[in-house]
Amino acid sequence: MNEKDIEHGAVAVMSKTDLSWIPDLFKKRVCTTFVEDSFSNGGLCQCGSMRDTHPSGALGDNFSTAIVSHWDSTQHSCEQPTDAFGELEFAGAGKRHSYFLRLSSTTDPSKVFNIMRERWKLAHPNLVVSVFGGEKRSEVKTWVREVLRQGLVKAAQSTGAWIISGGLREGLGRCIGEAVRDYATATSSVTLSKVVLIGIAPWGLVENRQQLVNSEGSFPAKYFVKNAARDSCSLDNSYKAFLLVDDGTIGRKGGDVGFRARLEDYISRQRTDSASIDIPVLNMLISGEASMLEALDISLKNSMPWLVLAGSGGLANLVCDIVENVQSAPMTSTGGAEKEEGTHNMELRERLAEKIMKYFPSEQEMDKLVDKVLSIYLNKDLISIYDAEQEGADDFDTVMLKVLVQASKKHVTGVTNPYTDELRLAVTWNRVDIAKSELFNGNIDWKYDDLKDSMTDVLMSNKPQFVRLFIDHGLNILSYLTYGQLEDLYDSISVNCQAGKLLQQIVNERKNEFSHDKKCRISLYEVSQLLENLLGEVCQPFYKSVLDVDANLTKRKAFKKACQVLQGECSYRKNFCKHPWLCLFIWAVLQNHSEMAIFCWEMCGKSVLTALGGCKLLRELSKQGIESEAKISMKEMAMKLENMAHDVFSMCYQTKASDSYKLLIRKSNMWGDATCLKMAMAADARVFFSNDGVQSLLSQIWWGDMERGTELWKLALTLIIPPLCYTNLIKFRNEEIAEREKSLMAPPPSATDCHYGETVFSFNDIKQHSEAERDVSNNIRRPTKGTPAYGKPKQPFLLSRWRQFWYAPVTSFIGNVLMYFLFLFLYAYVLLVDFKPPPPDGPAPSEYVLYFWVFTIVCEEIRETFIVGSKTFAQRLMVYAQDMWNKFDVLAISLFIAGLCCRMFSWSYNMGRGILCMDYMVFTLRLIHIFAIHRQLGPKIIILGKMIKDAFFFLFFLAVWLSAYGVANQALLYTYDPSPNRAFRRVLYRPYLHIFGQIPVEEIDTGKYWDRDCTDNLTLINEGKEPCRDTSHNWLVVILLVIFLLVTNILLVNLLIATFSYTFSKVQERSDAYWKFQRYNLIVEYHSRPNLAPPFIILSHINLFIKRNFRKVPSTKIHHFAIQLKGREANKLVKWENLQKENFLAVEGKKQRGTDSERLKRTSAKVDGVLKQVGEIRDVDRRLRALEAEMEFCTSSLQWIMDTLSQSSTVKGAKAHPTRKAVVSASLEK
Repeated sequence: MNEKDIEHGAVAVMSKTDLSWIPDLFKKRVCTTFVEDSFSNGGLCQCGSMRDTHPSGALGDNFSTAIVSHWDSTQHSCEQPTDAFGELEFAGAGKRHSYFLRLSSTTDPSKVFNIMRERWKLAHPNLVVSVFGGEKRSEVKTWVREVLRQGLVKAAQSTGAWIISGGLREGLGRCIGEAVRDYATATSSVTLSKVVLIGIAPWGLVENRQQLVNSEGSFPAKYFVKNAARDSCSLDNSYKAFLLVDDGTIGRKGGDVGFRARLEDYISRQRTDSASIDIPVLNMLISGEASMLEALDISLKNSMPWLVLAGSGGLANLVCDIVENVQSAPMTSTGGAEKEEGTHNMELRERLAEKIMKYFPSEQEMDKLVDKVLSIYLNKDLISIYDAEQEGADDFDTVMLKVLVQASKKHVTGVTNPYTDELRLAVTWNRVDIAKSELFNGNIDWKYDDLKDSMTDVLMSNKPQFVRLFIDHGLNILSYLTYGQLEDLYDSISVNCQAGKLLQQIVNERKNEFSHDKKCRISLYEVSQLLENLLGEVCQPFYKSVLDVDANLTKRKAFKKACQVLQGECSYRKNFCKHPWLCLFIWAVLQNHSEMAIFCWEMCGKSVLTALGGCKLLRELSKQGIESEAKISMKEMAMKLENMAHDVFSMCYQTKASDSYKLLIRKSNMWGDATCLKMAMAADARVFFSNDGVQSLLSQIWWGDMERGTELWKLALTLIIPPLCYTNLIKFRNEEIAEREKSLMAPPPSATDCHYGETVFSFNDIKQHSEAERDVSNNIRRPTKGTPAYGKPKQPFLLSRWRQFWYAPVTSFIGNVLMYFLFLFLYAYVLLVDFKPPPPDGPAPSEYVLYFWVFTIVCEEIRETFIVGSKTFAQRLMVYAQDMWNKFDVLAISLFIAGLCCRMFSWSYNMGRGILCMDYMVFTLRLIHIFAIHRQLGPKIIILGKMIKDAFFFLFFLAVWLSAYGVANQALLYTYDPSPNRAFRRVLYRPYLHIFGQIPVEEIDTGKYWDRDCTDNLTLINEGKEPCRDTSHNWLVVILLVIFLLVTNILLVNLLIATFSYTFSKVQERSDAYWKFQRYNLIVEYHSRPNLAPPFIILSHINLFIKRNFRKVPSTKIHHFAIQLKGREANKLVKWENLQKENFLAVEGKKQRGTDSERLKRTSAKVDGVLKQVGEIRDVDRRLRALEAEMEFCTSSLQWIMDTLSQSSTVKGAKAHPTRKAVVSASLEK
């Protein structure tokens, strides 16, 4: 690997064993010229090293060294490969490893930034705060430490910042490390992970630095630090990374100033993760010494903003005094301007010199200090003063934001909104509270263009609170989200999440197909394919119409068509999304961004279906995911969306039952003609199906126009004697009763729902009611008495009653059950009594009837699989195979056909009879399906299925023990037995019977007498004779038997019982939800089936064949449980659903506000407000005291003047003139 590759981030793939590039890329500095220090008697060089430590070349040229009087790093030192890098472990500190690197003071900062990001994996900064200061830890004021802990560290955590400091256990660097540790104690370690503390220190100043030296790198280097209370120049264990700058000096400060300034300047020109702004860099000055003027001056010349902590002492007080109190004299426009300018500069220098002498009276080189201070003064616009007493530590992040914005406003043009940069910083730091209080308080007129770019940033960075804020302040999502913008959002999905991986796989398929297109990005085609894979056949494909791709095309043709569109101009990208909030909801759900998804759901229409759709997507993604944490998070989010759909629909059902039924079976254009019931079934939404409204609709569809709770014997008797349906044996609803029930059962109308239609009691009522509402005018009236409902002519009683009975799904169910029992009776009769030999002697007439019966069953399966619906052949077959009971039907029919073929021939007659006998068992087990309609027995089907799965695991462990014991036992009892039949029985079959108590002790225990002929003759044994047992290992055989019985009968059997008990209790807890969920499948099945049962179902099949092929009558059951609402009725239902959703959100918001956590937050906010007001009151009180002192001074002065003037001019006043200091002191004492 070359140096160029390393600089461009290739270090990210390096392993610890391949670090040879680091010494080639990073250097250290070694003194090459010994320049004698005049205060050391010739034993010390000006670089700080002893004479003996210098190489011979540095001491050889005495003449040249005598000429040189000042040691310079660039001239008198050279670069050599670094010998200190890697990971650092602080012995006894119990902290995770830190990173360190020794580097030359002239190192390119881009290389250092790359290694910190790529190799050390430091989080990308949204802000860099570089802290300067110089006092000892013991001299740092208490309130300064509070500002560091509550202000700086807290702000860094909330913004995701890097804090750069000295990194040593002395002065301010140690205080910052302690502030990080204190904040870590008060908060969780998860939030603290955002704070990245970086130390930049001179290499020659670090104590015990020889522990870090290793030319091959240290992983880790053991660094021992003494736990001393006093300051020391050792590394602080609170820092994440250390950059040890080597300028060739030892024990000298300031060698890191130039490199630190260049690194900060380089970082300020890099982009944040959101890529909307450059990384803001803020320098902070706390106290400090005069030597730090150089760092301050260099940074200001690089246009870096500075925040100075007023009152912290030292250099900070000097800078505050200069910025606030020193003002340059105004320029005059008269002649001699050059002279006046020089005079003014001299006066300014004198004032600055006075300030320097005031704060640093012991400094020697005053002229150099004045030059630096003057340069700093000329850039004072980049310096801001922070007064902790007035602003408070809690507002420190707001102060930093204002300082950075104030510095950036110098580069803002007149066209740009001056608050845009401030908004971008607030978005980057994810501080919506700052944005609300400072930017969206009503004083700024925000335009669409100002919010557009920031909206993209907050969507990509998952900040839903900002999205809500922008929407509330005028950003119209309809004019924002285009299909091109949506593709950009999908392209920003991380490849680490499950949806990103799946999208990338689909993109790679397109790359492989078109190898010349190497820069493929995610398009709507990939999104459409992903949604189609996740949603399946629940709805029509998304976005294919946008790409002009026909939804009915095969996958290959659709792929080619989409590729042609994507290789063109892609004009669709400029079009606005038809349903923008739904598009954003799906985008957020695929990334499992819960808060963003919930906000988009709140803004989206058709909330029940949308929540169920999100639930379906998340559960499908969780099935494909591998990471357990991500799967758990997806399942939790899916459950939350399902509960939201359940709660919203509950409010709909409580408000208006009839409209809630329409809500369940309404086709939605947003979701590709999907319905709530269909989506809930696909999403396995058991909680939603347990809703009373859903079950009420299913019950109405199940019973049709018959009274609920009709006894089954009445239905069975009417099936046998059909004319009984015209009697009062079974009660049906008539129009008068329906009207009376509507008036009694319907809830009282309110102002909000009085226009939502009538209560309905059956599926046909819903459809007829919907069709009628499309034809009526705007004046809607109830049908008067005597008028046929829905304006349709009344049918004859005989025909209507016949349809009411036979068209109910419960009638079809009871008929199929009765006929199926009769089918099983006929099947058993044929097998037991009337199973004749092969032709020509057989089969018997009863067997021919059985064949015809099975033929009608086959016809119904064919109709159900290949005729019903509008899907392709492969799609229908896949849907059919998903049902377990359909697999039973296929198995039963296949076995019957195989047995039928075999029984027709003499050579396979017995085989055919055996197959038919086994097939009878399969047909009989199919009866379990009818239990699904029973409230108590229905869940038992699920329990049985889960127990069978548990039994397979039990059988695996049992097979291990059976084979182990059986082989060992047989080998110990019989030295030689070549018979496979006896070996199989004694190895597997006999140990299996031991579990149920059948233990032939005489056969196993050789000490017992066994009355059976045996021989030891090998010839007879080979001929099949029983071999005699071996008595030498009888004791071992008995021990193995005891162990086998102990493990199988006690351990494994009890394990199986415990597993079954757990499965039973787990399902039984939610048995009601399980029953309600599987009941839907049964109702859908019998609602779509013909009314007659096999074998009479052949008549229905003939009737359907004539209708479809000759009369061309379309099927009304193709789209079962679905209605299409249009126009006024559809809009009315959507508005009503949105109203119920708003009511639900209001109730949830009230519950949330009533929680203890929210109350504590409100109380905390009130306390903070009170404390802020108290601080303001104290400030006002201080100002009033100062004003009072000034007034007393003026009063005393006036009194003195009056006393003096009242006396003679020749007589001196008795009183002395009052001084301001004395008056103020007296006032403060009062």
